[in-house]
Amino acid sequence: MAISSYPVQFAVDYPERKLNRLTTFFRPLVAIPIAIVLGAVNGGTVQLGAEQRGATFVAAGGLLFFGPLLMIVFRQKYPRWWIDWNRELLRFTNRVGIFLALLDDRYPSTDERQAVALDLPEPDARADLNRWLPLVKWLLALPHYIVLAFLWLAAIVAVLIAWFAILFTGRYPRPLFDFVVGVARWHNRVVAYAWLLLTDAYPPFRLGA
Repeated sequence: MAISSYPVQFAVDYPERKLNRLTTFFRPLVAIPIAIVLGAVNGGTVQLGAEQRGATFVAAGGLLFFGPLLMIVFRQKYPRWWIDWNRELLRFTNRVGIFLALLDDRYPSTDERQAVALDLPEPDARADLNRWLPLVKWLLALPHYIVLAFLWLAAIVAVLIAWFAILFTGRYPRPLFDFVVGVARWHNRVVAYAWLLLTDAYPPFRLGA
């Protein structure tokens, strides 16, 4: 993985082999089971039954935002296990994401690194984080949200083109691969800054490391 001065680093290993054409063709269907698992740990509520009188299933977890915000503002603490939870869930989410984006044909693992490398800072809240900045980080990141909206649209087009390329050649075109990974890198940096509150360093406006 390329070395970057920014504290959030993200990379995906380029597959130096032919990708599985069959699972690429049916990727949205193949990904359903792991997407259900991801949804179960990402949070949410599902109610079954007429007029919501049936069974209720509550998914546990999700990325932690409001709890760390309160702890940083009022106690200048970021519990280590909250950092670990957010880091591992974000890594899992990225493994599922790169599978759906056809960047890797290995089925996403819930815990193994596979082709994804995502390194996040482990700050000492008192020494490394401004206690008031978490209140406005989500707003300060607004320019990134706008740029990322267009970048993700372009990434979807790139994935569709790559889908055809893999079906015919078994390879993911390297320029398209680097672009989609770059968009994911940009996205992860914004998430770590504005929502996971792991760094006060403003995310750079770039796709590269």
